[in-house]
Amino acid sequence: MDRAQMDLLLEIMEVSFVIDETSLYLDTHPNDEKALRLHNNASQRYFELKNMYQARYGPLTNRDMSRYPWAYIDGPWPWEINFTNF
Repeated sequence: MDRAQMDLLLEIMEVSFVIDETSLYLDTHPNDEKALRLHNNASQRYFELKNMYQARYGPLTNRDMSRYPWAYIDGPWPWEINFTNF
């Protein structure tokens, strides 16, 4: 995994965290317009980042579309990524 791939994966993880947290918050504060905007912006960014990652490196999960042959197994597995080197 090169630096560009690692940076993109880390940004996807960060944006995914924002989506998870705002979803939980909005469950109890559905009328918070600012939080909803933050959630929607993060969701849009996640979609863009995921498409960018998959176009360059292949599927992120086994639920994503794959080129032939099955490419999900090509990338490093999450436990194989050494985040301390980046």
